[in-house]
Amino acid sequence: MEFPELKEVGGKIAAARKQLSDIFAEAGPDFDMTKVKGFATSAEAVDKVRALNAELGDLAKKQDDLIVIKQGAEFASEDDGSAERGDQSTGRRVKSFGQRVAESPVYRGGVGTKADLNVDLKTLMSRSAGWAPESLRDPGWVPAASAPLMVTDLIPMLPTGQAAVKYMEQTTRTNNAAERAEGGTYGEAAFALTERSVTIETVGVWLPVTDEQLEDEPEAAAMIDMELPFMLRQRLDSQILVGDGNTPNILGINNKASIQTQAKGADPVFDAVLKGATKVRVTGRAVPNAVVFHPNDWQDLRLTRTADGIYILGNPTDVGPSRIWGLLAVESDNQTENTAVVGDFANFSRLRLRRDVLVEKTNAHDTYFIGGKQAIRAGIRCATVWSRAAAFCTVTGI
Repeated sequence: MEFPELKEVGGKIAAARKQLSDIFAEAGPDFDMTKVKGFATSAEAVDKVRALNAELGDLAKKQDDLIVIKQGAEFASEDDGSAERGDQSTGRRVKSFGQRVAESPVYRGGVGTKADLNVDLKTLMSRSAGWAPESLRDPGWVPAASAPLMVTDLIPMLPTGQAAVKYMEQTTRTNNAAERAEGGTYGEAAFALTERSVTIETVGVWLPVTDEQLEDEPEAAAMIDMELPFMLRQRLDSQILVGDGNTPNILGINNKASIQTQAKGADPVFDAVLKGATKVRVTGRAVPNAVVFHPNDWQDLRLTRTADGIYILGNPTDVGPSRIWGLLAVESDNQTENTAVVGDFANFSRLRLRRDVLVEKTNAHDTYFIGGKQAIRAGIRCATVWSRAAAFCTVTGI
């Protein structure tokens, strides 16, 4: 069956492809569009490529639609011989029972018509009398929404074999170095050291689970192995920021004694953060490397615009910078809202690990042995060491 419109569309597709091929042939293997003739600039050549691609997409869609129409027309024009058995000598088609059912007026919704199928339907074959549809569950699971780990990676980790971490802090440092005349006396320095001690604390979590669940579903064991350690680290991430330091709590930087503070006051938040960083440099004699914000506070900063509507931290269509004044901006919803903390995390903080994350399993708990249950626990023993309080500064009122 002839179909002129389909042939015409095919010709247009071939022509568009030929134009694209010619352009890329002139551009060469390095796609240098300045080599393409007929265009004043390479940008014009690129625009032409985009236009041809869009045109080919539209033509291909139209071609698909026309092919469907052509196939339907060809099917409608075929001999619909009604013989139940085909005869190869006559070329008449054999129709199956299913075809006759589908073509019957009753099946197609003809009201008041009589279907002559010569079939005695004893029982309607449906999902209740036949097979129920089989549905397979996708592998894996969708975890519940929970806070990501944001702060722990800021702090260097070191092992320890002790139940407490002790270190010496230089609390007095008098520098009397000075120029001297011949025969004059040297300036006398003064040092005083104070021993500090931080207790190792334990963070733990446990989960009861049946033997059958662990034995029959491998993904259950995989989820437990992943989730329990992650829960520990989530809690640790929070303690590093806001733990009060009273056993069994870990000491968080926001509660470290003698930490510096900078009130926002009438300053813009940008200015207040820089003033806090300057205190870390001048008073703390440290090099700040990060600022921790609550996500709502960072959002307010990210949305800050100039009087004429230009976003200060970058266009909304761009990946926004996760930095402020060159310092890494870290978002954590564990951080107290309206308060940021800036400091030298790299040099004056440590996470001392007595025991890293350990996952253990037992059926000796309570009546678990006779009940066919397992108690799975995960724990970590560690302490935070903030070795120089002045190397950190909270910025309040933001």
